[in-house]
Amino acid sequence: MEEEKIVQVFGSITVDELAAALNISVTTLIGELFKNGIAATINQRIDFETATIIVEELGIKAKLEKKLAAEKSVLVEKHQLSDAAVARPPIVAIMGHVDHGKTTLLDTLLHKKTVETEAGGITQHISAYQIRHNDRPITFLDTPGHEAFAALRQHSATLTDIVVLVVAADDGVKPQTAEAIKFAQSANADIIVAINKIDKEAADVNRVMAQLATDQGLNPEEWGGKTIMVPVSAKTGEGLDKLLDMIFLTADIDDLRADVDIPAEGLVIESHMEIGKGSIANLLVEQGNLKQGDYVIAGKAYGKVRTMANYKGEVMQLAGPSTPVTITGFKELPNFGDRFNVVKNEKTAKKLAEQAAIAIEKEMAITNVTGSDMLKMISEKHDVKDFNVVVKTDVLGSLTSVVDSLRLIDTKGEVNLHVIGTGVGNITENDIRLAAGENTVVYGFNVELTPSIKRLATRHDVEVNLFKVIYELLDDAKAHMEQLMAPEVIETEIGELAVKGVFRTIKEEIIAGGEVTKGKVSPGVVAKVFRKKDEIAEVEVSSVQHEKQQVQSAVEGETCGLALKTKKKVILEIGDRLVFVTREIKQKKL
Repeated sequence: MEEEKIVQVFGSITVDELAAALNISVTTLIGELFKNGIAATINQRIDFETATIIVEELGIKAKLEKKLAAEKSVLVEKHQLSDAAVARPPIVAIMGHVDHGKTTLLDTLLHKKTVETEAGGITQHISAYQIRHNDRPITFLDTPGHEAFAALRQHSATLTDIVVLVVAADDGVKPQTAEAIKFAQSANADIIVAINKIDKEAADVNRVMAQLATDQGLNPEEWGGKTIMVPVSAKTGEGLDKLLDMIFLTADIDDLRADVDIPAEGLVIESHMEIGKGSIANLLVEQGNLKQGDYVIAGKAYGKVRTMANYKGEVMQLAGPSTPVTITGFKELPNFGDRFNVVKNEKTAKKLAEQAAIAIEKEMAITNVTGSDMLKMISEKHDVKDFNVVVKTDVLGSLTSVVDSLRLIDTKGEVNLHVIGTGVGNITENDIRLAAGENTVVYGFNVELTPSIKRLATRHDVEVNLFKVIYELLDDAKAHMEQLMAPEVIETEIGELAVKGVFRTIKEEIIAGGEVTKGKVSPGVVAKVFRKKDEIAEVEVSSVQHEKQQVQSAVEGETCGLALKTKKKVILEIGDRLVFVTREIKQKKL
């Protein structure tokens, strides 16, 4: 069986690069683009969406994956460790399938109830915490388990040294379990398995270990393998001390180190806007010490650290390696996944931000072929309906997840979804005006709709739907797209009749008789007229007679007379066959 090829794309890719990655000729790729109405040259760039569409059109067994911004080359180079590097705390991502107890496990470690603040008890963002065990610090990242947050989980894996894979002992390996393993392995992070919910009656630790060993290649240490697996109960706390001990043992073996006497650098975990505070960024320091008053640059965003706090909201003056912090001071929102660096002054920060902005604009300018171009061409060729959305979320990571998930909704080519506007923060007047058109919905995820904006939406007849759980938002979008899809006609064959006589034929009616050879015939059904093997017409049964009496049906073996309605003149002949069908119009489901 041919193995699926993985092609990683950051933002856009040239026609030449994509052809090479797919192992096809450039001529073949250009030809396929041309067939879809796109005239592209070898050096033109196509965006991720277009590349995905063209791979599907070619029928190639390949999957395209988006590279994160953090993986792209940056204007300030990543620091290389010196001989003076000191030991640092491990960074641990808690990952696994939705509802397997990741957040509950972390809550027990933190002695707090964050799960109650999350909609539906499901983590909707990356959350970062730092605790101490045996007087040693350890940084935890909690990630969403829902499939829509794949970008967040991939981002989380790239940030970490160790992935704690939480698998429910009563449920076993699930899709997001396997995905988390893939992310951890691609990021070269160590994997420790926490087999959770051992307090449950249906718990079967050995079954989970066997699944991981057989299906995922994670062989437990107890069975002679290399993967540490710790049975735990997030509810009772059983096994958590051992889990923490195993994390530090793994960290000590890896000899995790960082330089401290250098300008701080690290990654943007998340960012959002907050009234009264402006741009809020959650950062993870990797090297150096971040201090209040430092000038920071992250992509095209820069600023001065005005305030800095830990996950509890407590003010911090200094944050060392492996420490998650929340800062204010960026002049605009840094992107989810951007690398940040501390520079010597505002002039340098501004200059680097401008260079980054120019580089981004240049890349956008040379992305000659976009997914919207391709979708427009396909729409024009196949009369495809359009569904437009404006998406506003509380944080950038969620924006990425919501938009990516919306674009993955498959309507078998019947409806094209266009994201016509996005942003972080509450829904605004501009969002409403942008959405004032047919088949357009404004989606808000963990944001608010003020009374004045609600009135404006009502005036402009704009639909605004707010959600706190991502799968509810996606279900709503699917429902809207289903309404735009052409309904499905379900045809059921109920009987057949052999025509024995034709008594009268006029423009809109035929009177005929025959024998029911299969099933039954009733007034109101459709009759398909077959002459030998060919269907020559369709008529409607208006009445049925048996022994000169009007009847509700005639069944197999009976002879009957039929009055048939036609929309155009049909010549029925003795020996023709009538096939009776009922038709039900059903709305398609995604």
